[in-house]
Amino acid sequence: QVQLVESGGGLVQAGGSLKLSCAASGSIFSINAMGWYRQAPGKQRELVAAITSAGSALYADSVKGRFTISIDNAKNTVYLQMDSLKPEDTAVYYCRVGRKLYVSPNDYWGQGTQVTVSS
Repeated sequence: QVQLVESGGGLVQAGGSLKLSCAASGSIFSINAMGWYRQAPGKQRELVAAITSAGSALYADSVKGRFTISIDNAKNTVYLQMDSLKPEDTAVYYCRVGRKLYVSPNDYWGQGTQVTVSS
């Protein structure tokens, strides 16, 4: 089992910044990738950004140039630096960890942290 602790969500004005963190513990030997996903009300959960332990990253087109994902392998922690936030970035953000860069059935998910961007 893997336990995930997310932090960093909150309320921010448009144009502002937030940094999310997700720390993994437990059976972390199985983790090769970590990522962030979000779900807005009435919408499906979508990829925001994901990164492998080697540092290969991918981003949703909607956040490219504004968000930066990074990983600290020593701390088993993934970060999401969110700059130039827009109201449409408002969602619950979920941390995911697993063996692959893309979602797979055996992944672990965090409880989610709310990000609200006011206009």
